[in-house]
Amino acid sequence: MTTADAPTVPARLTLRAEAEALLAAMISGALGAIVGLILGLTDAAPNLWGEWSFAVWAAITASIAAGISATLGYWRARTTDGQEWRREIAQWRYVVSTVSVVIAHVALTAIATLAAFAVLARSFIGVELNGFWTTVLLAVTAGVAAWLSYLSASEMTTQRLTSLLVAFIGIGTIAAMLTTSDPKWWEYHFSQLGTFNDISSFLFNGTLIAAGLLVTTFTLYVGRDLRALGESKTGIRIVTTALAIMGIMLACVGIFPVDVNLLLHNLSASGMALMFLLLLVGGPWIMRRMPRAYFIASWTFLAALVASIVLFVVGYFGLTAFEIIVFALIFGWLAVFIRFMGVASDPEPHLPIIDD
Repeated sequence: MTTADAPTVPARLTLRAEAEALLAAMISGALGAIVGLILGLTDAAPNLWGEWSFAVWAAITASIAAGISATLGYWRARTTDGQEWRREIAQWRYVVSTVSVVIAHVALTAIATLAAFAVLARSFIGVELNGFWTTVLLAVTAGVAAWLSYLSASEMTTQRLTSLLVAFIGIGTIAAMLTTSDPKWWEYHFSQLGTFNDISSFLFNGTLIAAGLLVTTFTLYVGRDLRALGESKTGIRIVTTALAIMGIMLACVGIFPVDVNLLLHNLSASGMALMFLLLLVGGPWIMRRMPRAYFIASWTFLAALVASIVLFVVGYFGLTAFEIIVFALIFGWLAVFIRFMGVASDPEPHLPIIDD
């Protein structure tokens, strides 16, 4: 398949997705209004913030709306003209990719909702909500969550998936840091966040597991994009296999925290790092149709990785800082890789490529 033959998304997909997203928002908003009315009539959550406050109910309701909408939107995409390639994916793989996409949307919705009401609670200190405001706020929250999640999932592309992955990992990790029961966790190592058996550990390990599923979902989109670039079957197989292993290893880092099984935890982290090095170092021979500027960027990431190793060995910074830097380099490279792959698929060659 040549670049010019790369499949495009027809305009009616966007129109249908917008109409269905609006319908999902209306239904979710109506159901959210019912929940809000019940909360108001029973005076169950008059406070914006606190234990079982309105913020908690809003996060739960919005997450449910986001999860259902994302599921419907992602599955409906298979039936759209121009998306026939989705129907060629094995059923179990599409189910796994659906689960990972839905989990990411649910988690991001819950965290974003809690953050929004935390800000509102700071802005309206001491306010108590009556039935009118619980109804309106919950209707709007659920409606917006459903609308955005449906659009995001139904129009999922490699670039959108990258943004979802990076946002999910960043927000989930920061949330784990903010809720940890040990403020000195950073004196040990990054994985210490997953050892406390509390909400912080749940957020940290859960983020890694869900992110691992998202990375494996990448293989569906990256393989298709590389085929559109005219990459060799061998190169496509190596890239997708390496990404799949990275995803599995990342999930295993969360499945096996250091206090559960140190050996499997370290092997999983090492396996992910090895796949990262394979794609960095072997890129010019594996992905020969990628722009030359991408390889320059990859070598920059490699140089940053080597510099980090040297600074860690000489004791300039500790293990926690080193792990965070490597973590950031891996997912920073992944974002750059996806962005350059999008540029390379442009029928107008803006950048020189390495010819076969």
